[in-house]
Amino acid sequence: MTTYAYGFPRIGKNREYKKLIEGYWKGEFSAEDLREGIAKLEEEILKAYKKQVNYYPTHEITVYDNMLDMAVMIGLYTPTDFNKYFNLCRGENALELTKWFNTNYHYLVPDFSGNNIQLKKNGYKSLLKKQPGQQKLPYLIGPFTLLKLSKGITTDNEFEKRLEEIANIYREIITEVESVHIEEPALVTDLKEREISLIEKTYNTIKKNTNCKIYLFTYYDSVDFLERLINLPVEAIGLDFVSNNKNLKEIERIGFPEDKILIAGIVNGRNVWKTDATSAINILNRLSKHTKNLWISNAAPLYHLPVTTEGESLENELRERLAFATEKLAELREIATFFDNQSIAEEKTENKKSEYSPPSEKSENLPSFSYTQRREIQKSIFNLPLFPSTTIGSFPQTPEVRKKRRQFKTGKISEDEYDKFIRDKIKELIKLQEEIGLDVLVHGEFERSDMVEFFAEKLNGIATTKKGWIISYGTRCYRPAIIHSDVSRSKAMTLNEITYAQSLTNKPVKGMLTGPITILAWSYIREDIPEAKVAYQLASALREEIEDLEKAGIKIVQIDEPAFREKAPIKRRNWEAYFRWAIGAFNSAAVSRPETQLHTHMCYSEFGEIIEYINRMHFDVISIEATRSRGDIIEAFERVEFDRQIGLGVWDIHSPVIPKIEEMKEIVNRALKVIPRENFWINPDCGLKTRQWEETIPSLKNLMQLVKKLREEH
Repeated sequence: MTTYAYGFPRIGKNREYKKLIEGYWKGEFSAEDLREGIAKLEEEILKAYKKQVNYYPTHEITVYDNMLDMAVMIGLYTPTDFNKYFNLCRGENALELTKWFNTNYHYLVPDFSGNNIQLKKNGYKSLLKKQPGQQKLPYLIGPFTLLKLSKGITTDNEFEKRLEEIANIYREIITEVESVHIEEPALVTDLKEREISLIEKTYNTIKKNTNCKIYLFTYYDSVDFLERLINLPVEAIGLDFVSNNKNLKEIERIGFPEDKILIAGIVNGRNVWKTDATSAINILNRLSKHTKNLWISNAAPLYHLPVTTEGESLENELRERLAFATEKLAELREIATFFDNQSIAEEKTENKKSEYSPPSEKSENLPSFSYTQRREIQKSIFNLPLFPSTTIGSFPQTPEVRKKRRQFKTGKISEDEYDKFIRDKIKELIKLQEEIGLDVLVHGEFERSDMVEFFAEKLNGIATTKKGWIISYGTRCYRPAIIHSDVSRSKAMTLNEITYAQSLTNKPVKGMLTGPITILAWSYIREDIPEAKVAYQLASALREEIEDLEKAGIKIVQIDEPAFREKAPIKRRNWEAYFRWAIGAFNSAAVSRPETQLHTHMCYSEFGEIIEYINRMHFDVISIEATRSRGDIIEAFERVEFDRQIGLGVWDIHSPVIPKIEEMKEIVNRALKVIPRENFWINPDCGLKTRQWEETIPSLKNLMQLVKKLREEH
């Protein structure tokens, strides 16, 4: 049995990737230092592959985003140095950022707008140092996925024309190598007949007059046109047999060509639990009846996992059940050995499970939610001015803040000392917000390392890791929690900090909670537990927290749900079932008095596609990212009757660039054509955790200058 792996995390065991690139941004490293450092990280990845598996791609690493790299490769963008490249990532010309399929990984969206675009072969990752022998199996995002996930293509004919241009460039690229690894996850989306025909045409174009062997991979779901996919002119096809059972049933129905390799994804690349080897070998035995050339692989890229379980101080019973990226490679080798011998050690395949008690779903018993009545009550309480201003929640997490948190967790300072430090920071921030003139304040979340991890540490049934970092986008990383059994709340989680902040001001301070869907999406959950059940357990805990906040006099509560769209199934025919329980879980958490103004926040997903579902959620105010998309989401609000309040983000906080007043005003003016001014809030598009104070303060002052101008004009 031959083994194949791909998508190994680039972050490094100790986040070397993050430190290297951010060090370059700060001027601590030169461009050559960056090249050498990235080359060293790539070498470590290749060593990890070589140790455990037979085949793997090269050139997977990027200095920020692989979709941007592909756009550079075809000449859509032509940055000549790292600074120009990073300007497209986080500078004045930053591309739109959105979620990669139904994951919390983000990508930069290439923009094909304009009539003067001349595509041509450009240097592939030309800014990086070339490694000896790396031309063996280079990695590419496939041409169809590249174009399908881009923007600026307005007609079917334009899409076909651009795809043909890109296919010809890909053919030029692959003629230089003996074999190539191409990933086409967009093949599992809902595709029209015209698109399927274009895919066939594209790969015939790419393969024309070249002997390069193409290893084609798709993942995250099943392929609806599998019979035609397996007949493409490629050497091997990698399919996902973990996320679905349709691929397996379809292979059993139609068979598989004798002249191709079937690479079976049977190790989960998106979850941390050890593979059930018995189930995996059962799948392989079924597949082996229909193909003579069967290899095994991970079912999705491994960058959705931390690097290794090594060094984690988890309870033994839990740790024994886990496998991160490094351990998944070892699993591939072990399963290959088991399959060849057809003898499986029971103690190696048993995946023990914690006890779990499914909660009852209480959505049908929720009280009615009358936004109109609530708004009238809240108007008399808050008396907010036109265009009320606020921020999303977090403020800069400086080295000083991170150091104090680390000292507290390692026992170097007492709980009292740490609490005093946090209170001092809250006090400084409340004073700053009042001086700047914001209408609704926040406490800054200085006590929170991460919006999910903070709650995971306080809830029963959830574990956290020390080094389990994964990348969300660019160099931004987080540590997903691990939900291993019943989730419940023992005591209040946010009360102390929020009530202290509120005691310092007469302006309302928002209580800040992470929503049940986002906690679920940004954690690893047991594979034997229905997601809906976990979501309702989380919702129950958050509902208790809101009750405590209300009793303490907190008048505004924000439930952040940036992952609400992310969790939606890739195939839209499955959306209604998902949104039914996702909305139910959110609404179950969002039960409140009519005097309590409920906010929610969503960002960096195609929310225009789900506006009808958002309309079914119980909230009074929603804030949505709109800066990199230049307010395109406004078009969605033209299609539905949306009578609630909304804050479209007018400041892109993922860029260090201080937003100009007129640029923010353009977004607002466009929005006001659709959204009544009395419903419109002014805010950044996301939390300010990743920004520096020297960027944050002038940006907020510009934001308030914008508010002043708007109030004068209206």
